[in-house]
Amino acid sequence: MASLIFDLDGTLVDSAELLKDVGNTILDELELPRLSVEESRRYIGNGARAYLERALRARHYHADKNFPDLLSRFMTLYTEAPGSSNKSMPFVIETLKNLARGGHSLALCTNKPTAPTQVLLKGLDWAETFQAVICGDTLEHRKPHPAPLLEARRKLPVASTFYVGDSEVDAAAAGAADIPFILFSQGYRSKSIEELQPLATFDDFRELPALVNSLLPETGAAR
Repeated sequence: MASLIFDLDGTLVDSAELLKDVGNTILDELELPRLSVEESRRYIGNGARAYLERALRARHYHADKNFPDLLSRFMTLYTEAPGSSNKSMPFVIETLKNLARGGHSLALCTNKPTAPTQVLLKGLDWAETFQAVICGDTLEHRKPHPAPLLEARRKLPVASTFYVGDSEVDAAAAGAADIPFILFSQGYRSKSIEELQPLATFDDFRELPALVNSLLPETGAAR
């Protein structure tokens, strides 16, 4: 059996629409041009602070003095949004259940802060799905630093471990933590699959259980 650590945004859920709506509330209040869904997807990764910074920078808005207030407002809106506003990627729910039934251990490692993560997990009825949840503010460091992934692995049973993510941030974190990386190709990545150099790639979550099982003999002893 394997220990599977999952990224959240762009891997298990499509949060681009929700983040767009939250971001646009801030931009409307500043009388700045609004985000599109496509732009929102490009700004996801490295957490809420980076998302807001990217949106403001793209509009040439310098928030040196008032950025803490804007970020606080963003986080309030983000946390208050219903967890169900985050749409799970196709076939994720049944795949997570199938993996758990198959004896695999599941964890979550995200740069999303704890408060909106917990709202999301409750809204999608995933509160009991993961044996460990590491968020962007759980530790001193966030992905792509290896510490969050290593902490998630520490909390799982000893087994072959894989990290399932969708972006260059995930690939870099997996490489730094020396954990084999499985890429979900339909997420938010901005680099090619070849550049990310995953151990394996899939584009439909229904493929994941068989893919993991096929990799276990090749990865050898537990990492």
